[in-house]
Amino acid sequence: MNKKQHDHFRAVLNAWKKELEDEIARTVQQMRDVPENPPDPNDRASQETDMSLELRSRDRERKLIKKIDEALDRIDTGDYGYCEVCGVEIGVERLEARPTAELCIDCKTLDEIREKQMG
Repeated sequence: MNKKQHDHFRAVLNAWKKELEDEIARTVQQMRDVPENPPDPNDRASQETDMSLELRSRDRERKLIKKIDEALDRIDTGDYGYCEVCGVEIGVERLEARPTAELCIDCKTLDEIREKQMG
């Protein structure tokens, strides 16, 4: 990968990370603004369900931010864009679709087959 490609993916990853962090901040603010316990039991149940789904989404996003940080570290070390298993260069098209990709398409396919067989 050349410097221009590294710069492009660094910008993509940083923009994605900022977007996720903004969503997390929005959720925190929203949770502060929501009334503690609505008097109606149905409203309360609905609010709890909504918050549970929102928190689960934010937890997934928190894990994604960690993967983004790892990808940014790989850019800094020069390892970005290479498969962690076989060392082959990951295609730019795959990185455009999934900038945090750590495996080439062949290794990822084998990994998914193994995962499916294990249960």
